[in-house]
Amino acid sequence: MLLGIDTGGTYTDAVLLDESPSSTEPIRATAKARTQPDLTVGIREALAAIDPDPAMISLVSLSTTLATNALVEGIGGHVGLVLIGFTEAEAGRAGLADALGYDPLILIDGGHDSFGVEVAPVDLERLRALIDDLAVHVDAFAVAGQFSVRNPAHEQAVRDLLMEQTGRPVACSHELSARLNGPRRALTCLLNARLLGLLQELCRATERILTEFGIRAPLMLVRGDGSLVSAGFALARPIETILSGPAASLVGAEYLLRGRDRTDAETGVMVSDIGGTTTDVGVIEHGRPAVSSDGAVVGGHHTMVEAVRMFTTGLGGDSELHLDRSLPARLVLGPRRLTPISLAALDDPDAVHRVLDGRREPYRETDTRFLRATGKQGTVPARHRRLLDKLDRADGGWIPVDAVVTSSIENTALTSLVRRGLAQAAGFTPSDAAHVLQLHSAWDDKAAAKAATIIAAITDNRGQPLRSDGESLARWVLDALVRQSAEAVLSAGYLLDGLPAEGVDHPLIQRALDERTAESMPVGSLTRTRTGLSLPLVALGASAPVYYPGTSHYPGVAQLLDTQCVVPEHAAVANAIGAVVSQVRLTVRCTIGQPSKGQYRIHWPGLTDRGDLQPAIDDAVAALGAHVTDQALVAGAAEVVLTDQVEIRTAVMEGREVFVEAEVEVTATGRPRLGGAGSAD
Repeated sequence: MLLGIDTGGTYTDAVLLDESPSSTEPIRATAKARTQPDLTVGIREALAAIDPDPAMISLVSLSTTLATNALVEGIGGHVGLVLIGFTEAEAGRAGLADALGYDPLILIDGGHDSFGVEVAPVDLERLRALIDDLAVHVDAFAVAGQFSVRNPAHEQAVRDLLMEQTGRPVACSHELSARLNGPRRALTCLLNARLLGLLQELCRATERILTEFGIRAPLMLVRGDGSLVSAGFALARPIETILSGPAASLVGAEYLLRGRDRTDAETGVMVSDIGGTTTDVGVIEHGRPAVSSDGAVVGGHHTMVEAVRMFTTGLGGDSELHLDRSLPARLVLGPRRLTPISLAALDDPDAVHRVLDGRREPYRETDTRFLRATGKQGTVPARHRRLLDKLDRADGGWIPVDAVVTSSIENTALTSLVRRGLAQAAGFTPSDAAHVLQLHSAWDDKAAAKAATIIAAITDNRGQPLRSDGESLARWVLDALVRQSAEAVLSAGYLLDGLPAEGVDHPLIQRALDERTAESMPVGSLTRTRTGLSLPLVALGASAPVYYPGTSHYPGVAQLLDTQCVVPEHAAVANAIGAVVSQVRLTVRCTIGQPSKGQYRIHWPGLTDRGDLQPAIDDAVAALGAHVTDQALVAGAAEVVLTDQVEIRTAVMEGREVFVEAEVEVTATGRPRLGGAGSAD
C-alpha cells in the first residue's frame, strides 16, 4: 500500500493506493481535510479519515503547493544575499532586485571567468565585518558567485564562513543549477533560501504525524518536474519543490486518464488544476507531463529550476476580491488568498457574526475583512510587532480589520505580516459565493450570505448598489471566476505556443470570449472573432465539477474556450494520486570548454584537462554517472538506471567549423525504495 498526501493552501488530501498486481481497484480510499496554520492538523485529519493499516504502508509520498503559494504570495523567511564578483547593475537583473525587496544585499569581490580561473580573491574580510549585523535580521543566507558553476570555490568559502559564524542555513547557487546566467542563478538561490524554513516545518509536521499513526515507511517529496526524492534530499533544495503540487496533479491526471481515455493522454491534453490559492495549467504530451528546461516561472520569478511546463496564476477558490466601482463596476479576483469568511465563522462564530450583524450603511470593502495571528514566531520590526501584539491579544480569534489597522503605515505592516505567514486575513471569496448559492455546505453559509449582502450594497460611482442582493453578488463572483479561469488557461496556451500571454488582453480576444456569453453578444456587429483551445481540457480540483445556475465551473471554462471538458473520477485528489505513482529521477550536467587549442577542460570537481574531446567526454560521463547514482540512492531510489546525452556546440568561423563547448548530461531513474513495518527492508 502506498500513501499519498498533498498539502495545499486550503485542503490537505490523502489517497491510499494498492499497487499489488492483483488489485482491480487501485484507489482504496481518499480523504480531504482543511489545511490549518499548524500543518499537522490537516495531515492528521486526512490520515484519520483514511485510517490506514500502518503494517501495510510501504511508502509515503508528499506533494505540496506550499513553495508555489509562498512565491505567488511573497511569503517566506528573511534572507541575506551575498553576491561574489557581481556589479550593482548585474544585481538588478533577472528580477533579482524586486525579489530581494528589503532583505539585505552584500556585494564582495571575487569570482571566476568562464573557464573557472579566479578573477579576484574572495573578500572574506569585508563579509566578516558585516556578519554580526546581518545575522540579527535574517533567517538564512543565499550565496552566488560569478561563474560558480565553472568553479564553486568562492561560494564554498563564503558558505563555510557564514555557517561557522552564524549557524544559519546557507544555500549556494552552484548546487541548484549548472546553467550559466549568474543573476537568474542568484535569484533561484535567494528564493531557495527563503523557502528553507517553510519546507522544514512541513516535513517535520508530516514525520510527527506518521509516527503518531505508527507508520514507519520512507517519506518522499514530489519535485517540480514530477519526480520523487527523499525528504532529507529535498530539505536542502526546497526551491525544487516549487510546482510540486502542480507537477503531481499532471502525473495524477495522466494516471487517471489511463483507465478512461488513453488516446487523449497520449496525443495531448491541457490540464487545469484550481486550488484555493492558484490555478495551474500544464500539458500532457505523449503520455508524460511536458517539462521546461528553461526554468519554472512562478509568481513572476523566472527561476532556473527544471519543472513541468506549468503556468501558475494567483486565482483560486479562496482568492481575494478587488472591486472597481467605476462604470460599469468590475470585479477582479486574486492573486492573494484569503481565508473564506464562511470558514472563519466556523472557527470563531460569535466574533464573526457579531461584527457582520453590527455593520451599518454606508458599507465599505473592509466591513467583511478579519484578521488573526497564526501563532508562528519570527523576527519583526518594532512597528510590525505592535500590530502583531494586537492580534496576539485576541488569542487566536478573528477580529475585524478596522479594529487593528488604523493607518496606511499599519496597513503596510499588515501586508508584511501576512506575507511572512505571521498573520492571516479573512474575507469574502468564491468559496463563500458557492456557499451563498448552496453549491457548498461544508462551512458557515449564513456568514457567507451576510457578507455577500454587505458587499452587494456597496455603492458604485453613481451611488447605486453594486448588485441587487447577496445572491446576485455571488453569481457575479462565480462568473468572474469562470472568466478569469478561461483567460488563465488561454494565456497558458499562448505561452506554450510561443506567443505573448498579454495577447489575452487584446480587445479582439476579449471580444471573442464575450461572444460566447449570450448577454455579451455584440449587437449589429459586422464581424465575428473566434479563439480557443485545440486540445481537450482536463479539469482537476475540488471545484472543477461544481455547477451553479446557468453554467458550471470548468465545463463553463471549456465552453468559453470552445473545447471538450474532461473531469475524471477522483479529480479532486489528483495531486495526492500523482504523488505516489511517480519515480525518482535526477539529472546532473557539466560542460567541457577549450581554453586553448588541444586543451579540453571538464568543469567538474576532481577532473583534469584532456588533450582530445572524446576522452574528456568519457571522463565526464563516468564522473557524472557515479555522482548521480550516489545522489539517486540518497534520494530514495531502489535501483538506478543511467542514461546519458552529449551535445557538442560548434560555430562557423572563416568557413571552418570551430568547437565552442560540449554539455554532458547524465540522468538516473528508479522506483522509490519501499520500507515500513510490513516490508522486508
